[in-house]
Amino acid sequence: MLSKILIANRGEVALRIIRACRELEIPCVAVYSEADAASLHTSEADEAVCIGPGPVTESYLNIPAVIAAAEIKGCDAIHPGYGLLAENAAFVQTCADSDLIFIGPGAAVMRRMGDKALAKQEMRKARIPVIPGSEGEVASAGEAAALAGEVGYPVLLKAAKGGGGRGMRLVGGPGEMESQFMLAHSEADNAFGDGALYLEKAVAGPHHVEVQVLADKAGSVLTLGERDCSVQRRHQKLIEESPSPMLDPETRQKMAAAAIAACRACGYENAGTVEFLVDSGGSFYFMEMNTRVQVEHPVSEMTTGVDIVKEQIRIARGERLPHTGSILARGHAIELRIIAEDPNDGFRPNTGQISRYMPPGGPGVRVDSHLYEGYEVPVFYDSLLAKLVVWDSSRPSAIRRALRALDEYIIEGVITNKELCAAILRTPEFGKGEYTTAFLDENRDRLGIG
Repeated sequence: MLSKILIANRGEVALRIIRACRELEIPCVAVYSEADAASLHTSEADEAVCIGPGPVTESYLNIPAVIAAAEIKGCDAIHPGYGLLAENAAFVQTCADSDLIFIGPGAAVMRRMGDKALAKQEMRKARIPVIPGSEGEVASAGEAAALAGEVGYPVLLKAAKGGGGRGMRLVGGPGEMESQFMLAHSEADNAFGDGALYLEKAVAGPHHVEVQVLADKAGSVLTLGERDCSVQRRHQKLIEESPSPMLDPETRQKMAAAAIAACRACGYENAGTVEFLVDSGGSFYFMEMNTRVQVEHPVSEMTTGVDIVKEQIRIARGERLPHTGSILARGHAIELRIIAEDPNDGFRPNTGQISRYMPPGGPGVRVDSHLYEGYEVPVFYDSLLAKLVVWDSSRPSAIRRALRALDEYIIEGVITNKELCAAILRTPEFGKGEYTTAFLDENRDRLGIG
């Protein structure tokens, strides 16, 4: 049994974990920076500890401070949420060395799957389809050019030790390799402290589809359907939906089986996501595995009825999964990331005080957010303000519900991407499910993206 959980995160995901702890009747402790002293998660948790100044390196990424807070408050477990320390294997090992239960996979599995090049090697051994590319890291632009000549241009250079679009560069031909390799290496080094890169063939017009998994300590694995995350800006997800509008039942079944095989191949435990690229012909390829709960997990919760965060905690305390195999989606869910940024100015982040706030409601509408009137959006952190999630019995009705909810949603004081989300939902391409990861780039003028 877990007696007290420390939440090593902030904002809406910290609130999400607090609510799960409350329903499981487990006391929880929030950590916060000086810049987050007035954030909702500090007042909603049972206890709260300030761990440093505003910059993440001095607070939320300060492993000794997080561990000390857990020990001072008598916690026996830590939930990392997503981002920050959630996929930091050194932090997971420090938790184990400090006799703290990390609510997630073990350090060894996280190291293997967190290294994107090594993860692809593991999937090849498990006979899971992988995009053609390097067997591991590529050490130089010359090595990358030689391999690109074999698999065929265009190719992608990608950070081996991270994701989220950072350290990723598209190379259209041999003449671009030297400059793009240096740029990708520099971006990866700045973002993840490691400039290692791997190479893979660029899939033309792909959908980005991911399978939500849960795995317990006994080796049982459960999939909760798939999410289509193809609406992206700068390789970062903006709109997610479940089920994917472009998968047929046979491909859906094969993809779920591949996700289960991936978990068993690496001995995975707790919640995770196996991510695939699907080409225009319906073939799918393993891309990476995220060893944590995802920002878009509410989409799967709305279509399956499974509380993923509660299941994370139950698995961590040794409970078995209630089911194995796959739970198929019921109805249709869509998540819209409401972000403090200006789409008309290159998605420039925006900060300021929330002068007026009124979230939408009604049947099938969920808002995960830490906003309130008077809240000051800090300059130090990710600009995600809220996740607006809707559910309805069919995809067309879910789109209409999402538009209605966006129209009701009032956020004043900062610039947001709310109108861009509505414009995307109204396009014929989204309505038909005929969009790819290139959709926003290909329609910048029509969508008013500067």
